[in-house]
Amino acid sequence: MERVVVTGLGVVSAIGNDVDTFFNGLLNKKSGVCEISSFDCSKHLTKIAAEVKDLAVEDYFDVKSLKKHDRFSQFAIIAADQAISQSGFLESNVDKERCGVFVGSGIGGLQSHEKTQKNFDKRGVRGVSPFYISNLISNLGGGNIAIRYGLKGINFGLVSACSTGTHSIGEAFLKIRYQDQDLMVAGGSEASITPITMAGFANMKAMSRRNESPQEASRPYDRDRDGFVMGEGAGILVLESLTSAKNRGANILAEIVGYGASCDAYHITAVAPGGEGVVRSTNLALKQAKIEPEAISYINTHGTSTPLGDQYEVEFIKNVFSNSYKKIAVSSSKSMIGHLLGAAGGVESIVCVKSLMEQAVHPTLNLENPGEGFDLDFVLGSSRDTKLDYVLKNSMGFGGHNASLIFKKFES
Repeated sequence: MERVVVTGLGVVSAIGNDVDTFFNGLLNKKSGVCEISSFDCSKHLTKIAAEVKDLAVEDYFDVKSLKKHDRFSQFAIIAADQAISQSGFLESNVDKERCGVFVGSGIGGLQSHEKTQKNFDKRGVRGVSPFYISNLISNLGGGNIAIRYGLKGINFGLVSACSTGTHSIGEAFLKIRYQDQDLMVAGGSEASITPITMAGFANMKAMSRRNESPQEASRPYDRDRDGFVMGEGAGILVLESLTSAKNRGANILAEIVGYGASCDAYHITAVAPGGEGVVRSTNLALKQAKIEPEAISYINTHGTSTPLGDQYEVEFIKNVFSNSYKKIAVSSSKSMIGHLLGAAGGVESIVCVKSLMEQAVHPTLNLENPGEGFDLDFVLGSSRDTKLDYVLKNSMGFGGHNASLIFKKFES
């Protein structure tokens, strides 16, 4: 079996479109939530979201090629470009037939679909672009990355709702670990801030309606939380076998040592009571990493700011880490960047890697009064410099999909 390391990171988010700006924004409690600007939200129940801002797409695409890429695919390519550039593997003698791509999206090209539906209603079949299907399907984020960079290894798009990004990284980890591939580009991308999507989640009563104070709306684990805030963006990592990375003299950022996946088999949207499913996925990751629960020093949680989801996540942490949970730093990135659905695990895995690199964890914004029994170390107030060796990333998705990753500070 191969050791698996991270050699590249790339991000598009509401608080920064490069990794350093993004992570510094988290450390400095920068919220990306505001009133929606991309469409008229006046009749919507939820009028706020964490939109990507100031993204120079013209630096990556000409006007003609933009027609071939839905917004989620643009995000995926831009984040992948950053990660691949940092990794530098294209400048080395890698075998591109052993370089794969697992980049997923929870929903795919919704913006293209809604725009096309309007055009179809007005003009009939003549209103449908020949690029409609390729813009719509969720595997084209990864497909377009492979085409752009000539990566001919395994390539498909995993879909597991809000666990998509984490599953994609975990499955990529396994492909390298068991020597099926030498290198993988992995993560998630999402662009779901659209009129129909926002209406759908709002009508489910899943999203916050704190429209009068957008930057205070996402408040994971707080007593007054009332739902999640939609976000958008992409998080992409380059994973590589340690052998490959050393052979080409790559700069190694962190190591992945454990991955676990499970299903609640309980409900289409609700988390199983007590976070029973994520207990199992975390225990699987710990077993693969060959460490005890006490070795984990930071958890980047799913932390959506929903009443039951947060409660069950706290219960899960107390279950798995019963002897150490008060000593583990815990924070939710969604408090500042919103919930990126299928991209969440990709973006938040970048947080885990940067936390190990910087030996620092960001706070949970808007957590003023933790819920009853929520006696975890939520990193209140400001960011914290702290010794980190192992960090845990968990994701939970509609349909009961759970995924857990353990990242380790790299030591040769």
